[in-house]
Amino acid sequence: MTGGAASGLRRIEHIVVLMLENRSFDHMLGYLSLEGERDDVDGLRPGMANEHEGKRYPIHHLAATYFPNERWDPEHSSEATDRQVNDGAMDGFPASYAATLASRGVDDGDPGVVMGYYNAGDLPVFDHFAAEFCVCDRWHSSVAGATWPNRLYAIAGSAGGSRDDRKLPIYHERSFVRDLDAAGVSWRWYSHDVATLRLADVKYRLGFPEHFAYVQKLKLVFKTRGRGLLYLNEDAASFLEDAAYGRLPAVSWIDPNFKDFNLIGSPPNDDHPPSDVTHGQELALLVYNALATGPRWDKTLLLVFYDEHGGFFDHVAPPEHPPDDDPATFGRYGVRVPAFLISPWIEPGSVSHTLFDHATIPKTILERFCPNPAHLTRRVAEAADLGALLTLDVPRPAADRGALVDWFAAEQAARARRLLDDPAGLLREVTVRSLTDLQSGLHAAHEHLHGRGHPPGHP
Repeated sequence: MTGGAASGLRRIEHIVVLMLENRSFDHMLGYLSLEGERDDVDGLRPGMANEHEGKRYPIHHLAATYFPNERWDPEHSSEATDRQVNDGAMDGFPASYAATLASRGVDDGDPGVVMGYYNAGDLPVFDHFAAEFCVCDRWHSSVAGATWPNRLYAIAGSAGGSRDDRKLPIYHERSFVRDLDAAGVSWRWYSHDVATLRLADVKYRLGFPEHFAYVQKLKLVFKTRGRGLLYLNEDAASFLEDAAYGRLPAVSWIDPNFKDFNLIGSPPNDDHPPSDVTHGQELALLVYNALATGPRWDKTLLLVFYDEHGGFFDHVAPPEHPPDDDPATFGRYGVRVPAFLISPWIEPGSVSHTLFDHATIPKTILERFCPNPAHLTRRVAEAADLGALLTLDVPRPAADRGALVDWFAAEQAARARRLLDDPAGLLREVTVRSLTDLQSGLHAAHEHLHGRGHPPGHP
């Protein structure tokens, strides 16, 4: 049986947000309709293609889960996105990518790569989410443009007047956590490095150590059949510890690992190309399993979604004229991105066709915990919240995760064998790779904060 939509959010005491990077809906979840016989999902269909310079570039399964290097990262600036969307025709993806590859001197590049997709074999965690929880197939990025404007809409419902990233990503937006503070609602920002909130909202640029922690300080070791064994320091502040001991705040935001390259199993797991999407799957599983094995699972809502499409093909034209305080600049939603709602209060295998964008995040959080916030942008005020999707009368037990645990263990074992067999080769691979634009901007921002007094080695 299902209950009234209005009561959905009242069942939730913990909202957890994981925002990944730069993949479109069709690129990551289009396979559900194409290969998975999910007619309820608006994904890929046979025969979809784009043309460029007289050549047809059809959709196709990608053989590799990573890209050769940062030069292969598709362009996702406002100009490139406009070319890809092409006034809603959604036919400019190979043309845009061809120009990007040429500008970066990639002579052997294939413009059709951006028409590629992954499937259940590549994305076992997402396939589990799609079967056990809710896929949102009308979740559009907020901005037809780059990373930081879209992250800012999720944090503040506005983006500082530009659809493109700043070279030094330091912003002065008013984040939703100010309303949480004013209402006395607990929150914590978990990261692998300096938290993105510190870059977005000047109020939290320095200090507030009680609100910032790492995603993990100690390792999660999986036992059989999906049960997590944690070797913990009970005094440690990290997401894994907080989830395991029932200490999660009302709102948890998780930043992925954007830029660490090392030899001990901590590669970037944000899914920003050229990163391996396998590592993003591992992060999603780590977060999900920590919640599902913790004592507060029956009161939790986890949101997993992406900032923007990253230049990859999607067939659904972004709607125009979103409600916004700056309609001249932000007059169109961005391209669709993958999005999941994960909770024991959600029907398994469900799909939402409701139009959401990143302003849905602060809208849902404030609707649940701060019904009378001091300030809302128009985008947040008029966004749809997620309460109507929490429809069950009683929470479901956590789904069996045994197959995912086996997959995770095999991935970790393969990485360990590679490190033992060829450490010099792995070191060469790490050290010769240069930073993406996102990583360069983050590095500059972190140096800026350290220069202003933020202590190194703190989130």
